[in-house]
Amino acid sequence: MRLPLWIAARYLRTRRASGFITLLTGISVAGVAVGVTALLTVLAVMNGFESEIQTRIAGTDAHVVLLGETAAGVHEADRLAARVARHPGVLGVAPFTYVKAMAFHDGLTEGLVVKGVDLGRERGVTTVGRNITPALDSIPARGADGMPGIVLGSELAGRLAARVGDRVILASLAGAERSALGFTPRLRAFRVVGLFTSGLYTYDSSFGFTSIAASQDFFRLGGAVTGIEIRLADMFGAPAAADSLLAELRVPGLRANNWIELNRNLFTWMKLEKAVMFVILALIVLVAAFNIVSTLFMVVLEKRRDIGVLKSLGASRATVLQVFLCEGLLIGGLGTGLGAALGGGLIAVLRRYPFVTLPGDVYFIERLPVRPEAGDFAAVILAALTLCLAAALYPAWRASLLDPVAAIRRQA
Repeated sequence: MRLPLWIAARYLRTRRASGFITLLTGISVAGVAVGVTALLTVLAVMNGFESEIQTRIAGTDAHVVLLGETAAGVHEADRLAARVARHPGVLGVAPFTYVKAMAFHDGLTEGLVVKGVDLGRERGVTTVGRNITPALDSIPARGADGMPGIVLGSELAGRLAARVGDRVILASLAGAERSALGFTPRLRAFRVVGLFTSGLYTYDSSFGFTSIAASQDFFRLGGAVTGIEIRLADMFGAPAAADSLLAELRVPGLRANNWIELNRNLFTWMKLEKAVMFVILALIVLVAAFNIVSTLFMVVLEKRRDIGVLKSLGASRATVLQVFLCEGLLIGGLGTGLGAALGGGLIAVLRRYPFVTLPGDVYFIERLPVRPEAGDFAAVILAALTLCLAAALYPAWRASLLDPVAAIRRQA
């Protein structure tokens, strides 16, 4: 392989009399470089968004949730939580309640999920406590005016036109009494003591947080809770940890959910989008590969006499084929190397200097997230080199079929 590679390198260096072929070679190298740069940069940005979304979801949701199989929930939650806390890899445990209700304020009505939490313990499991404005040590079960406190999602509060200090009415059919007109919902006034902003519209538009005691009293849960939230040292090991916890606890009527299973559709869609984007942007490299085809055909025409001389000296068809395959790989390798360097540099600049800003109210982040992965670099480089090699196959094969006598006679 040394001789074909040496000849191919010579062909690339000696182009003084053929400026047009030199121009085509430069265009081919530039095309591959642009394609590789675009691929690497876009994939890094998509990885950044995926990581940001995972972090937000895994921060707002617990990594693992233990639930009762029925609406009766989980009893003796504190004793069960103490057992869970001793499991290896568990960083935090917090009981919670989870009930749907209706909220009324100034003639406006919205449905919401009322989650009862112990804010002190919740901080060890989720980021809910850090996303409440103004900051609270706890959500009062009963304020000075006798009303329990509630924290509303910022989007939900906006739709209800509710601000901190306002009174909202919650309605629930839990424990409702039957009358001649049907079931009469239970109503209770709550005082808005804070607003919750996670940056994820689904949570900010549908969640309200209150104390566990106020939730148990209003929704007639008794001493039960809906479940127990768990934070793990390895959030991506949540499915295995959930199975391990159930096997260790052996509590009848207990089931487990984890944040990966609950958001599987979202993550599957993001992976599919990344794969489709890879294919679409790889078309840029494919266009550059067509330039390689035309470049090599021009080189074959220019070097017909050289090919004839090589064959008359005993070079086989395989040797001629390898010469032009090596030339195609050299062109593709130069473009790929240049593109990888440019892509890596652009990614480093975007991470170091966040000059690309985003509207925070739309994308929940204000700077472009970038996260390069070694696997993406390897996949892009391999794909680019494969396309360049495939583009060189036909011109190289045609060159190997040239008759040496005819080639020398034509160029004489």
